Parts: sequence; structure tokens; C-alpha cells
Amino acid sequence: MKLYYTPGACSMSPHIVLCESGLPFELVPANLKTHQLADGSDFYAVSPKGYVPLLELDNGERLSEGPAIVQYIADQVPAKQLAPANGTMARYHLQEWLNFTTSELHKGFSVLFNPVMPEEAKALARTRLMLRFTWVNGQLEGKQYLMGDTFSVADAYLFTVGNWAGHVALDITGLPHLAAFMARVAARPAVQSAMKAEGLIK
Repeated sequence: MKLYYTPGACSMSPHIVLCESGLPFELVPANLKTHQLADGSDFYAVSPKGYVPLLELDNGERLSEGPAIVQYIADQVPAKQLAPANGTMARYHLQEWLNFTTSELHKGFSVLFNPVMPEEAKALARTRLMLRFTWVNGQLEGKQYLMGDTFSVADAYLFTVGNWAGHVALDITGLPHLAAFMARVAARPAVQSAMKAEGLIK
């Protein structure tokens, strides 16, 4: 498999999940400013949407959108328990978390990463994100991970998005359960491996 990624972007979520899975994969960096790959080829030719992540299977089939990709990876290695079994209520709760992270957190950062967005709009975005992260903090009370004591693909996504806070003047360090979660996930060997491969830590 090949994972098209950009360092530190939302593609870090499936990158972490691939490292957790133990499955063989190749990393292919994609420059989202030039939309070129390292060999100079056009990234749009691979991904018409023009963004990461994109997973290319060994048979050439491609899958986009992070929540779909991480569930696909998890389902290849059920023994790793990265996602509950399909058809169970627990699986729907996992999808609930993936959907929340996509719509309420991930997209909420878009305004903050836009250099031409007025500061007033960014202030509103920070307020909204803090409300959402505060809610997540409450949900993590008494739990190691979002789904309980077992790490899942939803945790990889929340960790990836939560990591952006420090880059956009959003201070979530005062949320104790979330802060403990971030530290716990960061310490996982697979997460360390993914972050090192993306040049985010030494």
C-alpha cells in the first residue's frame, strides 16, 4: 500500500494507524502548495480532490477521506482491535467519533490556517473550537481513550487534530483529561514512529 501524505496534516491519522497495524506500506509525500509529487508529477493525476490523505492499494485501487481510510486499515487487521467489528453498536460509536472529529474539530481549524482570514473570524473559530474541545475533555474523564481502555482509529484522528492547536494560538493545555490523552497517545511507539517519519520530532 501507498499513503500519500503531507507532514503534520490530517494524513498523519492514517499514518499512525498504519504504524499501529503492522501492515507494510510506502509513504509518498505530496506538496499541497505546488500539488506536485517528489518526482515532479501532478498530484491531481493521483488525487483529483487535490488533498491528502490518499491510500493506494496494491491492486491500484484508491481510497480517499481519512475516516474511511482508517476504518479500511483497521478491518485488515481485526486482531489489533483498532476498530470494533462492523455491525456492532461500538462500531457506530467509533464512526460517531470520527464524524465529530471531521466536522466539528478538523474543519473548525480551516479558518485558523487561512492567512487572509480576518482576526475577528479567527477569534470566533477559536471560541467554537474551545467549546468542542472542552466537551471532548469531559468525555475523556475516567477513560484512557475515546472508546474506553482500548486505542482505536478515532484516537489517532483526535490526536492529529489536537496537535494543531499549538500552531494557531489555541490553548487546550488547561483541559486536564484531553492533555493527559494527548500525552498518552504521543508516547505510543507507533505514534512516535509516524511523527519521526514525518519530521515532526527527532
